Amino acid sequence: MPSQPSSTSLSWPEQSGDLPRDLPDRRALDRLLGEQFPEAGGSLSPLRGGRAAAETKLARLDPRRYTKSRNHLKGAVTGLSPYIRHGVLSLAEVRDAVFQRIRSRDEGIKLINELGWRDFWQRMWRDLGDGIHDSQEELKTGHDPASYARELPEDIRTGRTGLACMDEFQSKLTTHGWLHNHARMWMAAYVVHWRKVHWKAGADWFLEHLLDGDPSSNHLSWQWVASSFSHKPYFFNKGNLERFSDGQFCRSCSSSERCPFEGSYEQLENQLFANQGSIRDVPTRRSRNHQQRSGRQQSLKGSGQAAMARPKR
Repeated sequence: MPSQPSSTSLSWPEQSGDLPRDLPDRRALDRLLGEQFPEAGGSLSPLRGGRAAAETKLARLDPRRYTKSRNHLKGAVTGLSPYIRHGVLSLAEVRDAVFQRIRSRDEGIKLINELGWRDFWQRMWRDLGDGIHDSQEELKTGHDPASYARELPEDIRTGRTGLACMDEFQSKLTTHGWLHNHARMWMAAYVVHWRKVHWKAGADWFLEHLLDGDPSSNHLSWQWVASSFSHKPYFFNKGNLERFSDGQFCRSCSSSERCPFEGSYEQLENQLFANQGSIRDVPTRRSRNHQQRSGRQQSLKGSGQAAMARPKR
């Protein structure tokens, strides 16, 4: 590993192929990255990496509070996903920490389930390979796949939609590199169903910024929202967003009087989707590529039904 250069420039020898790690502080790292990657906007995420930071978060793990509040943006989520993603913590290590803190299975089952999802996505990636970039099933929205835009609109990418919730999610995504799972689901649903953008454009955008970005869980979860990896599309309404965000966005939103999420689920379903009858009655239909897979893929048929439940990234 190269030592830090003695000059005022924080560059490193081209032949080293690695960034210097012996830096005095995060400001020096921020300056180094700015010099070496001027095309990359933004500053360092406030999230700290490394084993010490991971152990601090692991020590604060509270499975009981997680179970009760995990769907709320201010809930007791773990924040461990970036450390799991980069191998700083193992799933087994987090699992053991959960078991040490609970008195009964019911107190820890929700968090253990989420660790199971992480493992499931990885197994699907090993099984599908580059196939995770393709839709696994036909859409259940009633729309032609070709009708979805293949590029992310600029107002979404820059956080200028005029919707306080979506613009705040964009800001958190690009400045922190992390989003609460419920915010990810809301934003994915907005991108795919309200803006008619293909799920892969949104999934690729998330991967540009997420510190816990994992191609398997990210891409297959976007497909879960889009309905190309589930039996129905995921969508939400204003009441759902207000409940789990404690109304923090709607109170100050300039679009509150013309909120696109206003309405009952039945009203929004009729507005967003072109299917005859309720989308809740649409059976699962596998894509031709999925049907043609054999061997080990068939052994996952039973566990694949788990993808119809709501994934927690």
